[in-house]
Amino acid sequence: MTKPVTEQLHQHAKGLDTRPLIEVAELLANSQAEAARSPLESLGPICNGARAMAKTIRSGGILRYLAAGSSGQMAASDALELGGTFSIPSKQIRIHMAGGLPTSPEMPGDVEDAADSLSQELKNLSNADTVIMVSASGTTPYTIEAAKIARTAGATIIGIANNPDTPLLRMADHAILLSTPPELISGSTRMGAGTAQKIALNMLSTLMAVELGHIQDGMMINLRADNDKLRDRANGIVCQLTGVTPDSANSALMAADGNLKNAILLAAGADSVKITQKLLDESGGHLRPAFERLTKANETTNLGVNK
Repeated sequence: MTKPVTEQLHQHAKGLDTRPLIEVAELLANSQAEAARSPLESLGPICNGARAMAKTIRSGGILRYLAAGSSGQMAASDALELGGTFSIPSKQIRIHMAGGLPTSPEMPGDVEDAADSLSQELKNLSNADTVIMVSASGTTPYTIEAAKIARTAGATIIGIANNPDTPLLRMADHAILLSTPPELISGSTRMGAGTAQKIALNMLSTLMAVELGHIQDGMMINLRADNDKLRDRANGIVCQLTGVTPDSANSALMAADGNLKNAILLAAGADSVKITQKLLDESGGHLRPAFERLTKANETTNLGVNK
């Protein structure tokens, strides 16, 4: 029986421990770079998964990131960024990791097989939710059992795996196969497979943000400015998109209580947050059409949005 790709020996692994360290380093870098290209083969499923995630956020559902081991760390790192980067409410994000999130440097491996707690863990799962499940092998018991529960609940499943034709991919509504080569250290999927997973997860959440209207011209226009660095970034975004001075941008941000999209529209000439929010509501939260409508209204004074 053929071994799964994630368990096979790399073609350059023989004698690896006898080579100069610089050669091993080069092999490691090249194997990671090769793995990093694998999401290019799954652009369609990644885009469809991102649309499903955006639909879940719009409908008030919950994004649930679920995985074990190294894959769990990749999933958790993406989930933890959604609040600060895109202001996704914390009540709409859950992290389910086999054995729970690590609180020490040691991460036990036996929890990957422990699926007994999942029924309780996912008891509130609904058909409005999307579950992003990650498993390098595509066969991890914790993840497969969760997929069964999700299917019964009618939740949308995004499955990410590095081996083809695996149970996780077969059960997924959006199956993302990351065809990474065998690891230079056989079975160490924190390396190439993990790199590819992180890239795919980055793509999913970023494309979701595009769908939700949280990105414009490569800028995070829905960030949560809760530290000095992000407050400076928010101020710069207002200046970049409206041409106002930093002082005027700061005034707009204060008037909008830190809401960046509203602040941009205030800086562009809207009279109140009530007007800016109305424009955003009518554009589905997308700033560009709201901004264009405001600009047109300012020019023609016929639409009455400034009155």
